[in-house]
Amino acid sequence: MNVYFYATLRDIVGGKTVHFDLPPDASARQLLLAVTHQYPLLQEKLINADGDLHNYVHFFINGRDVRYLETGMDTVLQPDDIVSLFPAVGGG
Repeated sequence: MNVYFYATLRDIVGGKTVHFDLPPDASARQLLLAVTHQYPLLQEKLINADGDLHNYVHFFINGRDVRYLETGMDTVLQPDDIVSLFPAVGGG
């Protein structure tokens, strides 16, 4: 599965898109664990002390924020899903 990274996350992963091999019926949570396993520097940027996604991180599946999906981080991913990760972005 390809994951699209944005803003400062691209600097850590070294590009816009990274492919992750996941087992069939993997969840969004399993993908997040695979991402942080492959890129340990993302752990503190994506996951809070309770092991949940930081409130300010946006995890989109097919353009929808995972927080608003019925099963949240337990949403089962399909091979053709488009997954995007956005860090907090400030401006002024």
